[in-house]
Amino acid sequence: MEIGHNQLLVEMQSLAKEAGSATELAVAPPQQDFSTFLADAVNHVNGLQMNASDLATRLELGDPQVSLSDAMIAKEKAGVAFEATVQVRNKLVEAYKEIMNMPV
Repeated sequence: MEIGHNQLLVEMQSLAKEAGSATELAVAPPQQDFSTFLADAVNHVNGLQMNASDLATRLELGDPQVSLSDAMIAKEKAGVAFEATVQVRNKLVEAYKEIMNMPV
């Protein structure tokens, strides 16, 4: 149980570092336009989903190099990234609607 807990903690810390670097990019002066940044984020999520799908297919076909835990972790990473992307999209749509309803 302790080994699984430590692995989970290490994984959470690495995700937190990734999230921290993404936050730093968002706070830094823009070096690329927002549409490029958003397209890169969507492409990254797509890559995570494709990787998870590939690992799941390889696991189903009996590839000895792919473990169930690897496939499940990849699936969860892709799911979390997709949910975060959907939340960002929802916030953008909400902000757009709010701006559009402002009196001029």
